[in-house]
Amino acid sequence: MITFLRVRPAESVHELTATTRRKEGTTALEVQELADADRQACLAGGILPVETRRTDGAPAAWVVDAIGAIRLSDLGVPGWRVTLLDGGDRAPVLDALARSQAAFLRTGRSKVADAVTLTSLPGLTTVVSVFVDTVEDALLACAAGAGDLLLRDWTDDQIGHLRTGLDDDLVERTAVPVFVTVDEARTGLPDDVFTTWLNLVDGAGRARPRTTWAPGKDEPPPIPPHRFSSQWPDEAWTSQEAPGAMEGSGTLRPILERSLAGTPPTRSELIALFSAHGDQVDAIALVADELRSRTVGDPVSYVVNRNINYTNMCYFRCGFCAFSKGPRSLNLRGDPYLMGVPEIVGWAREAWDRGATEVTLQGGIHPEFTGDFYVSVVDGIKSELPDMHIHGFTPLEVWQGAETLGVPVAAFLERLRDAGLGSLPGTAAEILDDRVRAHLCPDKIRTSQWAEVMITAHELGLPATATVMFGHIDDPTSWANHYEVIRSIQRRTGGFTEFVPLSFVHMGAPIWLRGLARPGPTWDEVVLIHAIARIAFDGLIPNIQASWVKLGTDGATRLLGAGCNDLGGTLMGEIITRSAGASHGQELAPADFERAIREAGRTPVRRNTLYGILEQA
Repeated sequence: MITFLRVRPAESVHELTATTRRKEGTTALEVQELADADRQACLAGGILPVETRRTDGAPAAWVVDAIGAIRLSDLGVPGWRVTLLDGGDRAPVLDALARSQAAFLRTGRSKVADAVTLTSLPGLTTVVSVFVDTVEDALLACAAGAGDLLLRDWTDDQIGHLRTGLDDDLVERTAVPVFVTVDEARTGLPDDVFTTWLNLVDGAGRARPRTTWAPGKDEPPPIPPHRFSSQWPDEAWTSQEAPGAMEGSGTLRPILERSLAGTPPTRSELIALFSAHGDQVDAIALVADELRSRTVGDPVSYVVNRNINYTNMCYFRCGFCAFSKGPRSLNLRGDPYLMGVPEIVGWAREAWDRGATEVTLQGGIHPEFTGDFYVSVVDGIKSELPDMHIHGFTPLEVWQGAETLGVPVAAFLERLRDAGLGSLPGTAAEILDDRVRAHLCPDKIRTSQWAEVMITAHELGLPATATVMFGHIDDPTSWANHYEVIRSIQRRTGGFTEFVPLSFVHMGAPIWLRGLARPGPTWDEVVLIHAIARIAFDGLIPNIQASWVKLGTDGATRLLGAGCNDLGGTLMGEIITRSAGASHGQELAPADFERAIREAGRTPVRRNTLYGILEQA
């Protein structure tokens, strides 16, 4: 892998300068004796400040000589924030590298080969970094062993020419190396720098593609006409077709070949798949689509349903949730409310009269709720509408309901089942990795408790959906861990009917507004989450859903070529996603579903909650 940084030197920085440089593509400004005003201007413009002389202050990173690198090490600065200048004298440079574990050794183009002999010594992981002015300079530096390129004023097309000329993968970084985790950055960077870094990177720590799209925005995803990956903006990328699945897979080829042969990826292989970029994203999507075709064929399903969000009052403090805590400035939340059982039944009756076969029941955890409330809602709906399928209550609601009644989870689920509950939604999962949950939803149930509810429900004859909510403070490792949890439950019970990835909609989410999360997933991450679900759950979960609520119909139908076979429900009034600032949601009529599916070249079918076909075109 060859990384590059789009960087500019500056004597001083004004916010307008930083904003302009950011629009041009720069992600870092290097300033000698970085003053606080320079630093604040960089951050206000969305650029990471780098100090190139002193070893104090609070930049994102330092570029220093051997003495400075050792001083930073003595101050406890992690080596991934340090670039060491090659002073030419081998002994002090090696001493500084060994003691600081600097991420990069910056040298001149004529000294690359000598620098590589140093950084290749056992005990060092430092990468040789060099400024290059032309594609030819860059190729020569990489041939000599440079692993990181510093680019000033390069155009997108120049970078495209470099990418096509290299024999290695090209990856853009920020002032922080690729694959630094959110956990490392949270503790290793100043808070305001951490926020700027989050807005610049994807889940693997690479620089995000420079598009304005995000899940929930009322604009089409930035999908090139002939491929899935939108990793690069240059014409060579956007105008050409992606290579075939195996041709573009690179180091992932053995994993994808085994997947097509019926051997699912291991957890470590899932991490490798989730770390894919560029042509590899297209390769994964193509393999997923082949597995989709073998498993479920060409029909694309949807269900006519209504979401009933019975209260927006909640005593949990989930960082991603704008439904109960969204900013009033977005005019999405309105006043706190709580529906009574008659009102809930009325909404269900109206949905039935409009053709719905399912109501989905989800809401906040009201501080006065006990498990009796949930049972009374099911009783009320079933008394009025005995044939309506009730898809209700997340594992969090089930856990809280059982806890408030002082009964085991199994006993409470039996009450709900006997009252008429038909299945459980798989939400409240978010990311089933407690390392992430500790920051994303610290007072919520943990992975083992979510799994306990689901396994118990399945054993009692209550099927469920499974979900993942991604694009915030998660990463390839946490995604792999989440998929492993779902696979372990499904191998034991077989109770999941579908898997539903849910993109993080950031605009009104408290954790993003506090500067503690990324602004949603990139489009490539959206493709990977859905396509890898098809690959990981092959032979376990037949149905992979694309959420039009999060992605719009343009994004959701594009994923029908990346392993998905379902578009979810008509919803009739969904408001949780819109509370986070999304433009999609509310309702999509059956005719709109069928039109979108046909335009994607597939056959629409109307299903029930458990994937029984009700109407086929």
